[in-house]
Amino acid sequence: MGRYVDEILQPGEQLRYSTSIHGIVYAPGLMCLVLAAAALIGAWATTEGTLVAVLIGVAAVLAALALVLLLSAWFRRWTTETDVTSLRVVHKEGFIKRNTFEMSLDKVESVDVAQSILGRIFGWGDVTVKGVGEGHKTMNMIASPLQFRNSITAH
Repeated sequence: MGRYVDEILQPGEQLRYSTSIHGIVYAPGLMCLVLAAAALIGAWATTEGTLVAVLIGVAAVLAALALVLLLSAWFRRWTTETDVTSLRVVHKEGFIKRNTFEMSLDKVESVDVAQSILGRIFGWGDVTVKGVGEGHKTMNMIASPLQFRNSITAH
């Protein structure tokens, strides 16, 4: 599957900046994996049979949940594109059910960035593109949101 932005570029239009959802979306799944490993270590370290069975069961449930969360995060990152071309801002989400947002750079009124403390430390944030009139779109958990904003406002 090719990138959406490559399919919609107009003659003479060039890709200026491309980003995606930050890798922090993997954190919940990774945390479940860590907890599953801790439960397995606890099962290995104890000698009581009932506790061993409970800890192994907890580890199995946490590992299954981790797998679901990690696959979901991967699929979300894989199916989300956020780009700035020489003419417009393009954001696409989804695989079968596709939601797109496109706004001409000439129609962009403002670009707002909201970052938490952790977002500032690790480089993610929410970017809201507001257009002339009432059009606007908030793109959540974008990697390098300040560079993304600068690529829009520097035209």
